[in-house]
Amino acid sequence: MDAYQSVGIRRRMRRFFRRNGRALIFAMDHGFEHGPTDFEPVWEHVNPKVIIKKVTRAGVDGVMMLPGIARVAADEVRGQRGLMVKLTSKTALRPGDGQLLQSQLAFVEDAIKLGADAIAATVYWGSPAEDVMMRQFAEVANYAHDLGFPVVQFAYPRGPYITEKYGRKEDYRVVMYGARAAAETGADMIKTYWTGSKETFSKVVDAAAGVPVLLSGGAKAENPLDFLRVVSGVIEAGGAGAVVGRNIFQRENPEPMIKALLRVIHRNEEPEEAAKAEGLL
Repeated sequence: MDAYQSVGIRRRMRRFFRRNGRALIFAMDHGFEHGPTDFEPVWEHVNPKVIIKKVTRAGVDGVMMLPGIARVAADEVRGQRGLMVKLTSKTALRPGDGQLLQSQLAFVEDAIKLGADAIAATVYWGSPAEDVMMRQFAEVANYAHDLGFPVVQFAYPRGPYITEKYGRKEDYRVVMYGARAAAETGADMIKTYWTGSKETFSKVVDAAAGVPVLLSGGAKAENPLDFLRVVSGVIEAGGAGAVVGRNIFQRENPEPMIKALLRVIHRNEEPEEAAKAEGLL
């Protein structure tokens, strides 16, 4: 049984990661987590079928969605690309300390019925609600692993204690701690923050103990080259790639950015070279 499980996990991981062990995954959970206003810069992308068709055509390695949008648009994730279904979330409408908790909105069986290749959940390490999310993740990981499915942890340190002690949630010591906690709790992939330099991010990668670490893309960079430089730093630090939403769907034509990112992630191209090749400069 153990051999069967590990084969299932390995096979499904390969739907995201190319032979070089790297991946570019498109993120599409913003309509719930931030609200539809995130799509106002390019309103047609509020329709998941429209943007997922575009990113699939441009060559992303995988797509991440919440279960409801997966019901609507998972059929657009074609070819050998991986489908990641995230089982926890929250709205930006929730008041106060509730923003430091992600609630479970679906179950492992739901993700499998939707054709997921990997199952994701968030833990806000350091949050007052850390215990709730840790338990949620443990339950998701335990059951998914039993069925041969890889589990992704969005390891996001945040909370008043972190702000008080470290000043910012992107402090490398905090991000490194979150990555280690993700590895310790059984994650097969880790998505987390950029720490500001390849030197510090390499410590995050080391702390993850061999579990692939993916950059959380964050807010749209007005200058595409700035974002390409961050992703290049992740790769140079030993990171496994990036999970990117706003830096793709908030651009009227996302294809050049996707292709430039693929050049940086999979061909080790310099950011300037990749940006010029795709007409971003």
